[in-house]
Amino acid sequence: MNVLPGLRVGHAADALLKTGVTVFLADAPTVAAVHVSGGAPATRETDLLRPGNLVERADAIVLSGGSAFGLAAADGVMAWLAEHGRGFQVGAFRVPIVPAAALFDLANHGDELPITGGAAAAIYRSLGLAACEAAGSETAIGSVGAGTGATTADLKGGFGAAEAAFDDGGRLTAFVAVNPVGRVTFGASPHFRAAAFEESAEFGGLGLPAPLPADSRELALKQPSAARASTTLAVVATDYALTRAEAKRLAIAAHDGIALAVFPAHTLLDGDAVFTLSTGARPLGDRPRGLVALSAAAASTLARAIARAVYAAEAAPGDRMPTWRDRHGGRMSPGSR
Repeated sequence: MNVLPGLRVGHAADALLKTGVTVFLADAPTVAAVHVSGGAPATRETDLLRPGNLVERADAIVLSGGSAFGLAAADGVMAWLAEHGRGFQVGAFRVPIVPAAALFDLANHGDELPITGGAAAAIYRSLGLAACEAAGSETAIGSVGAGTGATTADLKGGFGAAEAAFDDGGRLTAFVAVNPVGRVTFGASPHFRAAAFEESAEFGGLGLPAPLPADSRELALKQPSAARASTTLAVVATDYALTRAEAKRLAIAAHDGIALAVFPAHTLLDGDAVFTLSTGARPLGDRPRGLVALSAAAASTLARAIARAVYAAEAAPGDRMPTWRDRHGGRMSPGSR
C-alpha cells in the first residue's frame, strides 16, 4: 500500500526469533499524538505527546516486538535520525523525537533463545536501524515488521494497513501490528468482526455471518501461559492539518476501530495504543463536522487494517498458531495486497 507523501514506512525482522520492528519516518517534524487504552502498555516518550507539552512534533514513531526490551529499537532510530541531522533543536544540540510502543512476542522463540538481558537492547537497536534503512513510500502487510511474531487468541496475527479517501482529495491511512489477547473473527468461524467495513474483498469478501455462530459471544483468550502476551499497536496518519489537541481526539476515536475488529479489546492484558500523525499538507474545512468525519474514518479504516493483517499473515517454521488461511483455506485476494 502507498504511504502518505511526507512519510515513509520501514520494516525489519529476525526470522529466527520471530520478532520485528516497524518505523514511521516523517520527512519533516510532524504533529503527533497518542492515546493508550490498554492496561499493559510498553511505551516510550508518550507523555511528550500530550497537548500542552513543549514539543508538538515527532521525527518518527516506532512499533516493535519484544515487550519493554523492544523499546530499544527507538535508540537505533534516534541514531539514524541524528546521523541525518534530524531532531529538536536545544541550544547547540539536536535531539530526535521518537515515541515508541512495543508488543509482547517474547515467547515465540522458546526457552532456548531467550530475548533477555543485555543482548536484547542490541537486537532491537539494530532492527530499528535496519527499519530506517528499509523505509520507503510503500509498505507490505502480513508477517512483516512489528507484526512478524504477533498472534491473536487462536490465529497468527500480523501487520496490516488500509486507507480512506475523501471527496476533496484528503487521505487517511491506518497501520497496525495485531497481537491481541482476543479474537478478530466471529467465534471460530472464518468471518472477520470488521466485515461491515470491508472494501473490495480485501480480507476474503465473506461478509457478516448469518446467523451469527453460537460461539460469537464467547470469551476466547490466548492460553494462560501466553495470556499476557498481548497488545494492538497502531499509527493513523492523515494529510489534513490538525492541531495537537485534534490529533489527540483522532487517536481516541481510532481506538473504536480496535473494538470493532477485536473481541475483547482494551483489556487489562492488552497494551493497546494508537498514535496519530498529521502531515498538514491540506486544510481541514468545516470544523467540527470535518473532524467527526475524520474520526469515523479512523475507526473504520483501522478495523479494516486489523482484519487485513490477520488475513495476510503467512506461515513460518515453528509457528505456534495457524494462519487464517491455514485454518480456513483460500488464497489472498487481489484487493488484500
